[in-house]
Amino acid sequence: MSKSIKAPWRKYYDNEKSHLEYPNFSAYKLVEYTASKHLNNYSYNYYGNKKTYHEFLKQIDEVARSLKAIGVRHKDVVSICMPNTPEGIISFYACNKIGAIASMIHPLSAENEIKHYLNISRSEWLIAIDFTASKIDTIIHETKVKKVVTVSVSESMPPLVKSLYTASNVPKSIISFNPISYLHNDNSTSNFKISWKDFLRLGKDYTKEIYDDFKGKDVAAILYSGGTTGTPKGVELTNLNLNASALQNFEHVACLHDKDKVLAIMPIFHGFGLSVCIHCVQYFGGTSILLPQFNAKTFDKILKKYEPNVIVGVPTLFEAMTQNKNFNHMKLDYLTCVISGGDSLSIELKKKFDAWLSKHHSPTTIREGYGLTECCAASCFTPLNYYREGSIGIPYPDMYYKIVEDGTEKEVPYGTPGEIVIHGPTVMNGYIRNRKETHQTLRKHRDGRIWLHTGDQGVMDEDGFVYFKGRLKRMIITSGYCVYPNNIENVIDSHPDVRMSCVIGIPHPYKVTVPKAFIVLRDHKEPNEEILNSIKELVEKNLARFSWPYEYEFRYDLPKTRVGKIAYNVLIHEEKMKRNNKSFEPSEVLLEQVEDESTSDELLDKMKKDK
Repeated sequence: MSKSIKAPWRKYYDNEKSHLEYPNFSAYKLVEYTASKHLNNYSYNYYGNKKTYHEFLKQIDEVARSLKAIGVRHKDVVSICMPNTPEGIISFYACNKIGAIASMIHPLSAENEIKHYLNISRSEWLIAIDFTASKIDTIIHETKVKKVVTVSVSESMPPLVKSLYTASNVPKSIISFNPISYLHNDNSTSNFKISWKDFLRLGKDYTKEIYDDFKGKDVAAILYSGGTTGTPKGVELTNLNLNASALQNFEHVACLHDKDKVLAIMPIFHGFGLSVCIHCVQYFGGTSILLPQFNAKTFDKILKKYEPNVIVGVPTLFEAMTQNKNFNHMKLDYLTCVISGGDSLSIELKKKFDAWLSKHHSPTTIREGYGLTECCAASCFTPLNYYREGSIGIPYPDMYYKIVEDGTEKEVPYGTPGEIVIHGPTVMNGYIRNRKETHQTLRKHRDGRIWLHTGDQGVMDEDGFVYFKGRLKRMIITSGYCVYPNNIENVIDSHPDVRMSCVIGIPHPYKVTVPKAFIVLRDHKEPNEEILNSIKELVEKNLARFSWPYEYEFRYDLPKTRVGKIAYNVLIHEEKMKRNNKSFEPSEVLLEQVEDESTSDELLDKMKKDK
């Protein structure tokens, strides 16, 4: 099959294999295989509570028996609404061991979002962090859930850390369910909710043998994709998807070693977190340092305490690190691999962070990856010994990329922009109970292969290096010209006074859409005409006239998604509300330079109808 697909990037693999052998068994079996070789390595570290692979397997087996004891069957869906805690990852692998499907839910989701996730997956079982109890209490009678297992973030903390956490979080820990809300459920209200400890006790009485007969093609997990607005879609990932991702990440990153400590900042309900920070690490025998919550301002203390070898994060994290003065005298020579993903890494931030790493005695540079939940997170990454400015790297082994004309399967010449499409073993099974969206995203081309249409714009050069140009839905068409927000952001971010920026399209009476730039300055500088004119001069020097922002707005900060990306959809929503004279709460507006706020009545009417 691979011979007929162009893969010019392979000449940059060096010692990397172009094809890997993928096991036809469960994600759990892959960890069990690793454990047999690294039984005494630490699987995870949770605030100093370390467990070896041998101990980790025992914990998985214990929870697997508890799941069977409460009635979970093969291919049942168990929702896991947990941050990065031992109970979260143990539950994931325990589900996998008994052949159940793990539906991974963000614990900070709103009530209706949780209800949607439970219903779309048809979950009958829920393992949830205790501070979600009041939300679950409100919606649970509208779902098919039979039993809820509640867990505290402090459950696996060492005694001293646990006592400190409990003292500062009492209100969260004592939230209880109101059984009256379960009267519409067929289950006994007294047995509906159980604590984690009671859940484990049930498993001690389950003595039947557990058969792990999950295969590669079987769906192992459901993750949710959908951005900051709209109804998220449930992405079905198989055992093959997860295992292939683990093997490919290890092979292509090419600087990971057993016993490496990997900072698991990215959450387990996110493809990046589950596949890269957890499953890949558990495959190569490393240690996942589990962090249930993250604060950029105290990140220096985290590094000082754990001395991780690998950091996986989004660009805003690395920007925050360069701004944290507590790092000034720290030596980071233990940091041997830094991976950026989840959002576009600007050329300027890469240069700045590489210099920052060198200043702090780290031997590595930041390397950018690209992927999406629909292909189990990363599937393209900057190779170890080759870097091309602005590139997101080359495809992983067994992953194939091509650039096609938008909305078609017609491949465009090298150097021509188009939609990124992907083929390979990590491409999802489909969207759960959404055949229409699945068929639009997974398309069978004339070559007989299934290609994932990403909805992302990109370019591939003749050597196979890929350049991300932005989301198709972010592309701005102004007076017939295509403008890519990322290109404008890269130029603005290169200004010495700019910390970060985001560009969106706003309506215009005759150009239809024009760019608007939101800017955050460095060191809390106050915006003024001099800085604004300097930024404009830089933009006008580096971009074609039709790409120039029509408006500039300075802010103290920009809205972020739960995983740290700049939430451009929030800015789009704010602009729509403002231009329709609706109230909104922007992120501390400082200064706005508006050249023309006039909008045609026709356009206003259309926006009102859209609203």
